[in-house]
Amino acid sequence: MRKVKFAIFPNHSFVDLGLYQFGREACEPGHAFGPARRDHYLFHYVINGRGTLYSDDAQGKTTAFNIHAGEGFLIFPEQVNLYIADMSNPWEYTWLEFDGLRVKQALEAAGFTEQEPVYRTHCPEMRERVRDEMLYIVDHSEGSQFELIGHLYMFMDCLIRSAENSGRVITSRLRESYIREAIAYIESNYQRDITVEEIADALKLNRSYFGKIFRQSTGKSPQRFLMSYRMIKAAEMLVMTKRPVNEIGASVGYENQMHFSRAFKTIYGISPRDWRRRNSSTN
Repeated sequence: MRKVKFAIFPNHSFVDLGLYQFGREACEPGHAFGPARRDHYLFHYVINGRGTLYSDDAQGKTTAFNIHAGEGFLIFPEQVNLYIADMSNPWEYTWLEFDGLRVKQALEAAGFTEQEPVYRTHCPEMRERVRDEMLYIVDHSEGSQFELIGHLYMFMDCLIRSAENSGRVITSRLRESYIREAIAYIESNYQRDITVEEIADALKLNRSYFGKIFRQSTGKSPQRFLMSYRMIKAAEMLVMTKRPVNEIGASVGYENQMHFSRAFKTIYGISPRDWRRRNSSTN
């Protein structure tokens, strides 16, 4: 028997990421919706069973996608779609309809396009979190608006972090912009005890996603790049000044001299004092 749970979100004033409607449905065999267009983004997560999505791209080409439990699919605004429940094992799914100023960028980061609208992941834990955040919204339709929007942000974060194609479609220009901002932040703040989380927060990026694109662009993790940059500055001061080693370490973000010496040796292979002695005598 077909079972539907459905609600409309009452407030559309959330600009960055807003919720429009949401629900859950256990479909009858062969149950179809469409062909139809949507005004906003619509994401379905398949809880049980299977079905088929027929999706048109910008050129009007229709592609069929077979989707099973544990997977999902995204419908883009103004895109024509038809989806049909399997005859022998009809799907049960939950959905969220959302939009906002940051949504297009976020979905690009997750790898979704009109040609690749299917959500898959190799991380069962993150997949379950995507499902659970969606179901929380559906099951707490009477909750406060801020509570539901908060869970919508958590859903979006899990979706981006876990999507199989995450990071593949983001434009090189946008990625380069993030990397330039990150390096500029490091250059301006390396003297402090900054963390990768702080850099990612300054860029308004998820930490895991930031680490991924930073490594892809520079060949180093953010932690390694930050350490290397600090040690380059320290090496310059060791040779160009007579400041004590512990003072130089503190000036590049290491209050603990032992931690500074260990980091310096990791990059240069010798201690700061040996570096100063060797390069001072060379000069």
